[in-house]
Amino acid sequence: MSRDLSPAHSGLSSGAKSPVAGPSLAAPPMPARSPGSVADDAAVESDVKSTLTTAGSISKRPLIGKRHASTRSDASGLLPSEPGSHPDAPLSPPSPGSDSEEDTYPEGGLRAWLVVFGSWLALFASLGLMNVMATFDTYLSARHLVDHDNGTVGGIISLYTILSFTLGIYVGPVFDKHGPRWPIVGGSVCLFAALIVVSISTNYWHLLVAFAVFSGLGSALLFTPSIAAIGHFFNERRGLATGVATTAGSVSAVVFPYVVQELFVMVGWPWTMRALALICLGVAVGANFLIRSRLPPAKHAKITPSVRVFQTKGFGLTLGAVFLMQFAGFVPLSYLSGYVLAKGFGQEFSFDVVTVLNASSAFGRVAGGWLGDWVGVYNANVVFSVVASIACFAVWLPVEEGKAGMIGFAVLFGFTSGSNVSLMPVTVGKLCGTREYGRYYGTVYTIVSLGVLVAIPIAGKLVLGSKGSWDGLIVLTGVAYLASAVVFAVAKMSIVGWRSKPWVIF
Repeated sequence: MSRDLSPAHSGLSSGAKSPVAGPSLAAPPMPARSPGSVADDAAVESDVKSTLTTAGSISKRPLIGKRHASTRSDASGLLPSEPGSHPDAPLSPPSPGSDSEEDTYPEGGLRAWLVVFGSWLALFASLGLMNVMATFDTYLSARHLVDHDNGTVGGIISLYTILSFTLGIYVGPVFDKHGPRWPIVGGSVCLFAALIVVSISTNYWHLLVAFAVFSGLGSALLFTPSIAAIGHFFNERRGLATGVATTAGSVSAVVFPYVVQELFVMVGWPWTMRALALICLGVAVGANFLIRSRLPPAKHAKITPSVRVFQTKGFGLTLGAVFLMQFAGFVPLSYLSGYVLAKGFGQEFSFDVVTVLNASSAFGRVAGGWLGDWVGVYNANVVFSVVASIACFAVWLPVEEGKAGMIGFAVLFGFTSGSNVSLMPVTVGKLCGTREYGRYYGTVYTIVSLGVLVAIPIAGKLVLGSKGSWDGLIVLTGVAYLASAVVFAVAKMSIVGWRSKPWVIF
């Protein structure tokens, strides 16, 4: 998982098969042509095309009447229990009170891209704070909490990380039921107030409550709605839009550590925290004005987690594939700098490698999301996971003292891990409808994040157990990526049907 864990298409779970040509597709007898019948012929042709691209089509994009209008046409277009779930069955009209507007997405326009920019601002604040956790840990141990051991100080950072990840399972349903306004407002207030209190705190329990609890809650309230809101405005181009928004993680990974390190020297801890509070407040205010949901809130939805999501076809396999992908990605992000130092490259070069990785990650998030829109997010996940595995075995493993090889791996891994960040939310969106996007994404994000937290100690024990050799860690990363590609492929076929062609767009 990317250090910012971003932390990423909408449709309802289904195993609907591809439409099969049959008697129902036969063209009706053509009436005798008469003056003015050209329009009638065009109408018949339009009807036939419409029939061929009904819900359940997975190999062709839907016909688009307007440049910025999109109609959902995924393999997951209908639930098996719904009337018309079989491609040959007639589609039932929307029931009273149903949201037919859920099937049509703007796919762009000023309002939609302002939501993406608002999401970028919210992610910049929440992920930026997460990107300086290691710096905070070092500073607190050396200055503020010198009477406490490293494990006790690290407990503050660990609790913050856990809360930031796990609370998404509740924040997602809240977004579905009430929309993004109150979660974003609450997250902005929590983050700002927590950092102000941290700036005047001297006792351990003050820092534990303010920094770990309230900052963790603020980050969770900002993160999940900012991702889920994009799904209300984009379907065909959701990968690109999500990729653009998640570049905030790469930018904040460069900006926040630099700002913190400079301010520590210039103004000390208290004013550094106050400066961060003002930065987070400034960008969060912009997010509050820009992030909106397109559909009315689901008033009858529950705000508690539900096990029903696990009954969705392909959910378990997708969850396993995302877990393996994020597990593999989190290991190099956590240990690459230490690996560079252990190989004798020097502190300055270790910073250069991390900078190259973050820059490549930003490009990967946009390019990966764009590619996922065209070839299918499951297909894109398979491709990028295989490329990441090859990078581990063919580039990282042979590297000993060559700077070129290390930079080359940073470029490849940064690009692929960045694509993972933008594709993950879009992949989850393939399993559900827009009105449940927050619930599904929050559930996946929480479970995957909890599991990924074990990646650091496991990888660390591999290095210690092999007496300083990094080969075991590298092999573990490559194998996990390869396993992720296999599980993504199996998950895709379980959703679209095993009789479908393996390269079908999904």
